[in-house]
Amino acid sequence: MSDMSVTICGVTLKNPVIAASGTFGYGMEYNEFYPISRLGGVSCKGTTLKERLGNPPPRIAETCAGILNSVGLQNPGLDSFISTYLPWLKKQDTAVIANIAGSTVEEYCEIAERLSGTDVDIIELNISCPNVKQGGVSFGTSCESVAKVTSEVKKRSAKPVMVKLTPNVTDIGDIAKAAEDAGADALSLINTITGMRIDIKTRRPVLRNNTGGLSGPAVFPVAVRMVHEVYKRVNIPVVGMGGITKWEDAAEMMIAGASAVQVGTANFRDPFACIRIIEGLERFAASLGLKSIAELTGTVLEW
Repeated sequence: MSDMSVTICGVTLKNPVIAASGTFGYGMEYNEFYPISRLGGVSCKGTTLKERLGNPPPRIAETCAGILNSVGLQNPGLDSFISTYLPWLKKQDTAVIANIAGSTVEEYCEIAERLSGTDVDIIELNISCPNVKQGGVSFGTSCESVAKVTSEVKKRSAKPVMVKLTPNVTDIGDIAKAAEDAGADALSLINTITGMRIDIKTRRPVLRNNTGGLSGPAVFPVAVRMVHEVYKRVNIPVVGMGGITKWEDAAEMMIAGASAVQVGTANFRDPFACIRIIEGLERFAASLGLKSIAELTGTVLEW
């Protein structure tokens, strides 16, 4: 049996499979299917300073190879996360990753500072959010804004900081390097790709928000390419996500450069997706005679 544990910015996960933010809630519902202690970690529902109701419906739409969502970061707010959900999660014997979001740098910093005194293991910065002080442009679309929010949060956080990168940029490598230079302890990617569907009968967008984030199998090749590009540019761990639905996808993502993976949309179709991926990786690592699953990371042989 291969050692399935991996270490991300000083935090050891029992295996490299993490449930992705926004698709797993706080793990309570999935815990009715299997003990979530079997997971390497859980990246919790994106948490904002105050409670958010999210966008008006319709805010989910199927596509031929995934889904579009414009949920809008619906969540109960930081106080509820700390008082209600975090205590339960910490009893589940899995790494807890707090995904945080804000509309200003100050909001990110306040959330990170308050989480520093809690039992979360890693803080994951969702920088795909609109920066209200910069005309609504996403924090994650320029090297300058990525560096600013990362460096300021690092000053206020006693926890490792993992920056979640948006793919909606010109050069993901430059963005990743900016985050690393600003002090990021790890990177996770990719977040969703902006997409749109239109109802040809009404001629209105299917989503009330007009556009949404595309996730699922359709984005997987893009995610693999971006993870590989980032792996070659930085010296900090990369957590890969985007369209992973089976263990072969997870193995491919790790070979591309990921130290661990996050599984999101696949959980909606199959609540046991993460477990099947873990078990598949275990068999694969054993078949290769690997001492550790970590030996897979970054082993692609480019032509």
